[in-house]
Amino acid sequence: MTQAQYHIGVLFSQGGPYGVVSRSMYNGAMLAFDEIRASRDYAFAVTPIVADPAGRFEQYAISTSDLLGRQGVRHVVGCYTSSSRKDVIPLFEKHDALLWYPSHYEGFESSSNVVYTGAAPNQHIVPLIEFLLAHMGKRAYCIGSNYIWAWENNRILREALSAAGGTVLAERYTAVGDIDLSKMIASILDARPDFIFNTLIGTSAYRFFQDFRIACAERGIDQPAEMPVVSCSLSEPELEQIGPRAMDGHISSSVYFSSIDTPANRRFVAAYQARWPDGPATSADAEASYVAVKMLAAAIAAAGSDDVEAVRQVLPSLSLDAPQGIVSIDGRTTHAFLTPRIGKSTKAGQFEILWAASRPVRPDPYLVQTTPRYAVRNGMPALRAIK
Repeated sequence: MTQAQYHIGVLFSQGGPYGVVSRSMYNGAMLAFDEIRASRDYAFAVTPIVADPAGRFEQYAISTSDLLGRQGVRHVVGCYTSSSRKDVIPLFEKHDALLWYPSHYEGFESSSNVVYTGAAPNQHIVPLIEFLLAHMGKRAYCIGSNYIWAWENNRILREALSAAGGTVLAERYTAVGDIDLSKMIASILDARPDFIFNTLIGTSAYRFFQDFRIACAERGIDQPAEMPVVSCSLSEPELEQIGPRAMDGHISSSVYFSSIDTPANRRFVAAYQARWPDGPATSADAEASYVAVKMLAAAIAAAGSDDVEAVRQVLPSLSLDAPQGIVSIDGRTTHAFLTPRIGKSTKAGQFEILWAASRPVRPDPYLVQTTPRYAVRNGMPALRAIK
């Protein structure tokens, strides 16, 4: 009998201002394809069809149209930024194909043509807000790249802080890739917030961490202790880009860190490093890309084909022993159950895990069941979160 062959699109930038993270995502996806190819557990073959938008916004729609149209692909694993995801979703809806989106994101979206294997806002910013209020204070300075990821996360933070009696001292945005951040840094130093909430991405973020550490040192400020930078996106390959002089002491909220000490994660990290010895290092988005490909293969196996509707039907019944822990898909939202964690970066380019949820958390992309309005729990303000 001839083995069934399925073509899967892979849509990650290999260059551009956020190329380091998106290359780690590509690496994670390709590692999963390698493992599927080497396994005897599948009665079919999957072949990746790679498109590289090279960090150019307009190229995502062009590449997607080619994958779904000329090449007849039904499933695409890809996109890092929310702007690229939102630009291509109408194409997936037009062709009734599935985008497997493997990045943490700002939420307030749910498409039946997208499977979200990255963190929703109640799985990254909500745990971070609770951590900040408990340990770092209520006066924030928000900085971000000028697009929807930063806007929405800053809105959620502002609402939560206001409800808890805190304040956002300022919000400042800059273009993706901008590295002239001197005025932003001077404004932060004048404001002296309790913490800086960072939603900059790519080269803008790396330069900010470097220049802010230098500026603080010139004023005799212990930056990690006195004005910590907190993020929902900072990952291991980005610490490498920041460099040893400024990579330590930063707080990141994520569902995955490469320092998770479990057999499944140790196997994943070892396999990733063996396959990609020149990096970039693995990251939460790389793990989510790996999960997306593995979950898609499991769904094809359960459905008996790559038919989109058949895959949708079987997804809620599946679970995966992923590097971060057990991952499954919520049938109502097509988002993943994931395990939130808070980490602190170290000089070794890793994250010390400060806190982890005891079990995977149900996704709540619209924060309908998780509200930034606060209740009192053990004398402290606490988000009313999903049970």
